[in-house]
Amino acid sequence: MSQFDFSELGPDLILDAIESTGIYPESGLLALNSYENRVYQFVAEEKKRYVVKFYRPERWSDEQIIEEHQFSLELAEHDIEAVAPIEFDGKTLLEYGGHRFSLFPSVGGRMFELDDLDHLERLGQLLGRIHNISDAKPFEHRLTINIKQDLTEAAEYLRKSELVPRYLQDAFFQDLDKVITLSCQHLPNNLKNIRLHGDCHTGNILWQPGSESDDAVLVDFDDCITGPAIQDIWMMLSGDRQQQTLQLDTIIEGYEMFRPFNHEEFAIIEPLRARRMLMYMTWLAKRWSDPAFPRNFSWFNTDKYWEQQVLALKEQLSAIEQPLLKLGY
Repeated sequence: MSQFDFSELGPDLILDAIESTGIYPESGLLALNSYENRVYQFVAEEKKRYVVKFYRPERWSDEQIIEEHQFSLELAEHDIEAVAPIEFDGKTLLEYGGHRFSLFPSVGGRMFELDDLDHLERLGQLLGRIHNISDAKPFEHRLTINIKQDLTEAAEYLRKSELVPRYLQDAFFQDLDKVITLSCQHLPNNLKNIRLHGDCHTGNILWQPGSESDDAVLVDFDDCITGPAIQDIWMMLSGDRQQQTLQLDTIIEGYEMFRPFNHEEFAIIEPLRARRMLMYMTWLAKRWSDPAFPRNFSWFNTDKYWEQQVLALKEQLSAIEQPLLKLGY
């Protein structure tokens, strides 16, 4: 998997794959910001905009990708604003020239604004509606969040990779072990797992004022996963403690208009943040042999980067040690 670099996926193959569906691009291919897959936007002859996504081999199985597609299609059937793939003869996952790909409608919108409380409340409403549908049945093939296991496996991979400079290893891994230990101490016993978007951050949300439904539109379900509901919320929290409390309060107020929320899940906000930090480091490490990664992440695997990660771990350890966020109602 780490050796694959999309080197054979040239413009001719991409265009031939698209045209195999009966859709004929009129414009050129605009590469969109995606390092894991290869994603391009184009305008077809009928003047409609589309997005084509070519999936990285061995990352997800066919069953996992199809389950992702079925989830977004299920949401669309319930009038949820989520971008779902286009079906061709009942299939959403297609193959051409040894590459798996899918086509999506291209949707527009403004950047989602974290400091706009109206945006946050509407997002909370949208997530409450989505999670009502998510709770109806489980994923069978997608991954499940396991904070202890995910943190432990990421740490072990980094140890074996020997990417951390020798002079920083003691400080880095000592703090990392403390983060893992303290994170695991915060895990409640009664967490409920449901189907999730999994990667709900501002880059995957579009704001469409005046749209027919929720105004906030979720895109890119590539990382959909099974886990606790707070996973789809915590990435909206930023700033100091007062700011995060206000953001969380606003989202949950919107969420609970459609679905009750288990406030005990607030205990894993910082452990989930630690999990994302570690998984991002290991993701870069695992993909480093793909030429696209050294080209676009030239700062990774430098002494300065790992020095910054030592500081980030200390800050995260301090955040985990802080009293839990608590709403005012």
